[in-house]
Amino acid sequence: MTRSILQDEKVCYLCPRSFGLEKHHILSGVANRRLSEKYGLWVYLCQEHHTGKKGAQYEKDLNRLLKQQAQIAFEAIHGHDLWMKVFRKNYL
Repeated sequence: MTRSILQDEKVCYLCPRSFGLEKHHILSGVANRRLSEKYGLWVYLCQEHHTGKKGAQYEKDLNRLLKQQAQIAFEAIHGHDLWMKVFRKNYL
């Protein structure tokens, strides 16, 4: 498992919960999930923030915010050109 480039501690990325955590790959789809894993573009989310009614799986604004934060973190390490080459979409 690749280390997340967005968080260091094992708590929900969006709240202080440290129980019932689920790994959320920020970019979805089979190919993008693999790339999220490869580049550390994932975070821990509690069940409510992951698959709950207003969780990242269903809430478009939250999902976009996580993608923007992932792009910022990725580009700080690898640059914008590689982001566009790998993911082909600008969320910023």
